[in-house]
Amino acid sequence: MTTFVDRVELHVAAGNGGHGCASVHREKFKPLGGPDGGNGGRGGDVILTVDQSVTTLLDYHHSPHRKATNGKPGEGGNRSGKEGQDLVLPVPDGTVVLDKAGNVLADLIGHGTSYVAAQGGRGGLGNAALASARRKAPGFALLGEPGDLHDVVLELKTVADVALVGYPSAGKSSLISVLSAAKPKIADYPFTTLVPNLGVVTAGSTVYTIADVPGLIPGASQGKGLGLEFLRHVERCSVLVHVLDTATLESDRDPLSDLDIIEEELRQYGGLDDRPRIVVLNKIDVPDGKDLAEMVRPDLEARGYKVFEVSAVAHTGLRELTFALGDLVGQARAAKPVEEATRIVIRPKAVDDAGFTVSREELEGEPVYRVRGEKPERWVRQTDFNNDEAVGYLADRLNRLGVEDRLTKAGARAGDAVAIGPEENAVVFDWEPTVTAGAEMLGRRGEDHRFEEERPAAQRRRDRQAERDDAQKEFDDFEPF
Repeated sequence: MTTFVDRVELHVAAGNGGHGCASVHREKFKPLGGPDGGNGGRGGDVILTVDQSVTTLLDYHHSPHRKATNGKPGEGGNRSGKEGQDLVLPVPDGTVVLDKAGNVLADLIGHGTSYVAAQGGRGGLGNAALASARRKAPGFALLGEPGDLHDVVLELKTVADVALVGYPSAGKSSLISVLSAAKPKIADYPFTTLVPNLGVVTAGSTVYTIADVPGLIPGASQGKGLGLEFLRHVERCSVLVHVLDTATLESDRDPLSDLDIIEEELRQYGGLDDRPRIVVLNKIDVPDGKDLAEMVRPDLEARGYKVFEVSAVAHTGLRELTFALGDLVGQARAAKPVEEATRIVIRPKAVDDAGFTVSREELEGEPVYRVRGEKPERWVRQTDFNNDEAVGYLADRLNRLGVEDRLTKAGARAGDAVAIGPEENAVVFDWEPTVTAGAEMLGRRGEDHRFEEERPAAQRRRDRQAERDDAQKEFDDFEPF
């Protein structure tokens, strides 16, 4: 049974937002006490978080479908729905999150680093939140937004300071077992190591991690053997150690040719040219191995390599190797730039940014005007199209945002098709421009002929005032006898 998995495809679904509630307060002697519908709860997010206790992606290999909980709908009495619970998925340190096209979405390094893989939908507003001076008792509420649905690929790249690379059965597992407390599987046949092994090494005041990468063979960079599956575990390492077998029983192999082949595979994989190298001539406890090591050492040093002759079985030369690796790791750490605290970047919206776009398309010879933007698409998703008042509210919001003006400028006419949203999931309707009531009734600036109309109450007041004026005039004109 597989116990180590370093690449999986994960299907994540965030929780849906709860619907808002359309309710009117009722109690004795108050049959219509005003709207009191509560808001729906937010849907839960799906969050990937680095956990140091997790070392494999095996759980997601067996259960690749993960879903957060939905938000609860609102209720009457101004009671908001309960928010959905976030689903936190622990992943190993060094996990890379990619989309299905291979684009990197996040590189999770360091305990507690997190990434929101799918965001929960926001809850819909209840009619109490939608009430205003113009709309005192809305008979509708907004729907909750659906949560995100994403397919992501998780790849594990081992986070280690030193990587041991070499042919199968070169003694890498034996070496890491004596340098650290790691207990990898050791046997006398090729490809004993099928998964990377990590160990912690202490060299004076320097503590570093060392990784045993499964054996590489010619063609590993093109996927032959276990190459492509585990070459990515070398990417994060600061130092590469070539473990060369000086006691191989294969007649067509020798340490120099093994080094050339492995270096060629690393070059073709790419991105590793700047890593310092150390050459370890292993298995010098074998008589022929000791002689071969002394024979090839001058050639390796002439190429610029630091060479160490060791024996994992006899524990020979390990101390010098340990401290040499510690020095290189220390230099690599000192050369790294100091990590600065994450800055909060504020990107204000441009003055001329309306938040949406209008484009003209052709569909079967007929014009279609497509509206794309965060707000219009969200408003459409939250509208209950079975409620005429809700549809009218949507039309008012789109008009205030300026969608109708942009459609007019784009050449849209009454009856043309307008689509809001992406092509695969759009709401299409025949556009009918809104008629603005009142503006067309105005005359010249400062004048309004509505005030010239006779109003009964005003006329009655004028008649009574005329009667009083007449009575007063008669009183003033009266002359006593």
